[in-house]
Amino acid sequence: MIIELKEYETASIGQEVIGSSWGEYLWRTYDQRGGQLRVEEPGFRNGHRWQITSQGWVGTIPLTADLHLHLLPKVPLTNLFRMLEYAYQLQSFQLMGGLVGLATLADFYERLAHLLASRVMKRVQLGLSQSYLPQAKAVPYVRGRLQRSWPQPWQTAVLCQYDHFTADIPDNQILAYTLRQIARSHICREEVQTAVRRAYRAVKGAVSEVDVGVEAVVGRVYSRLNQDYQPMHALCRFFLEQSGPSHQVGDQEMIPFLVNMARLYELFVAEWLKANLPPPWQVKAQETVHIGLNNELQFEIDLVIEDGAGNPRYVLDTKYKTPDKADNADISQIIAYATAKSCRQAILIYPTPLPQPLDLWLDDIHIRTLTFSLAGDLEGAGEQFLGALFGDDNNELEK
Repeated sequence: MIIELKEYETASIGQEVIGSSWGEYLWRTYDQRGGQLRVEEPGFRNGHRWQITSQGWVGTIPLTADLHLHLLPKVPLTNLFRMLEYAYQLQSFQLMGGLVGLATLADFYERLAHLLASRVMKRVQLGLSQSYLPQAKAVPYVRGRLQRSWPQPWQTAVLCQYDHFTADIPDNQILAYTLRQIARSHICREEVQTAVRRAYRAVKGAVSEVDVGVEAVVGRVYSRLNQDYQPMHALCRFFLEQSGPSHQVGDQEMIPFLVNMARLYELFVAEWLKANLPPPWQVKAQETVHIGLNNELQFEIDLVIEDGAGNPRYVLDTKYKTPDKADNADISQIIAYATAKSCRQAILIYPTPLPQPLDLWLDDIHIRTLTFSLAGDLEGAGEQFLGALFGDDNNELEK
């Protein structure tokens, strides 16, 4: 059974479908701990039914092998796929041509899982990337550098330090761990699940069991010897960032697939700007700034647009919400960012136009709310956003 929950809409579910134990589990794990859902227990006020609301997340939560929650986006699925492509730099896979037949986010997850498994198997056939790693080990002969004096007559091994040529390196550990997480999700159909397990077994024999975080994937450096790992690791980042908390079903552990739409919107806008900003403009994402005489406060600015000389000219903050007007806290935050960067342009970006948009000057800081819409053609929406961003400030751009 599949229960569909649309983003920010409440579903009323009978107790015969979700019993008290699973309802409590959803409340503890996805309401109190994770914030992906808002869960209200059955009572006289709601007809003795569970009231569950998706809180800006989309994906799949497999409760049992026969009962899944599908959290649906409010944006069109094709646009969601395009956002994921941009955010995780998957455009080189040319996925859009094959997305017409995809009906759900789970189908998209499955398509990427099969793609990763296929690429891993291709690399296994060519040979996994290997590197020299330092190792200290007792061996029956001197190898590399001797670590201590010769053994006693009754000892047959000496402790040596030497470089070992091995495939047990982070490049392959990332692949193995990601494939294991996908297999544990139980989201894919049996044929894809089989391909994922086959690829996992092919890599597992060469690497140690290591838990890998997203930080291991971001910022990796590639050479001509492992260049084909870059797209595979981009896929791994996608899967690792969307892996929710695990839970036990009997003796089986299951991993949900959950996309934080606010985070995805932020990544998408950043990557779209990187790909489409006209020269000499360039964008920096997640820049750290310190405020205060002794740097007491630290902030992460979503986006900073710099001119050709590297001077910050715009600070931007994405807000995946649809209020009537900008929150005072958000306005104060973007002003603080602009002040910290000595920047005159402070922009709050929303996915839909605000009924009460903001466009004002505070001293020498121009504060505005702009829209990067997710409703229609994303490329066209991006061009409209750039036009609104730069169009009213021709004099500023010419300085």
